[in-house]
Amino acid sequence: PILASAHESSCIRLWSIQGNLMKELLPFSEHPTGPLTALCTDIFTKILLTGSKEGYIIRWNMASFLEDSQNRKSKIKEELCWKAHATEVVDLLFEEEKNVVVTASIDGSVRLWHARTGYYFGYFGQARKFDLSDTSRLILPSDVNDFSAIIKEDSQHTEKKNVIYPLILDRDK
Repeated sequence: PILASAHESSCIRLWSIQGNLMKELLPFSEHPTGPLTALCTDIFTKILLTGSKEGYIIRWNMASFLEDSQNRKSKIKEELCWKAHATEVVDLLFEEEKNVVVTASIDGSVRLWHARTGYYFGYFGQARKFDLSDTSRLILPSDVNDFSAIIKEDSQHTEKKNVIYPLILDRDK
């Protein structure tokens, strides 16, 4: 078992069931995601989804980390980032059988997304039925204008490090 906590600093902390800190992560994506407000996982905890105060959803792949969490080199890969809402995400649900993510925001909307691509299917309460098979038409909600961004394979994650920067007055500079 592993526990995940999301923080206002955009940091994700992974804990062992005994309460030991295993890893700290910060999002790598180019979009400023802001404070994290929601998170969920798949049933095997291999996929972690986080929602932010700025309306972004980030998909993380934790499979290699879970296989060998003692190895410092095992990575948690940030795979996808997309803007889901114009305002804060308050809840997430990952429905694995249909491969969809359901997001809820403080604006009162509940939206449906493809879990692997961030493709927008629609919102709850719309007149038309959801078509979960057609991901060819790229549409976005009316209040969002950023398409999903797939994070490149060679991108490096930012891991929180404790670094001391002493303040020294250099009169020559």
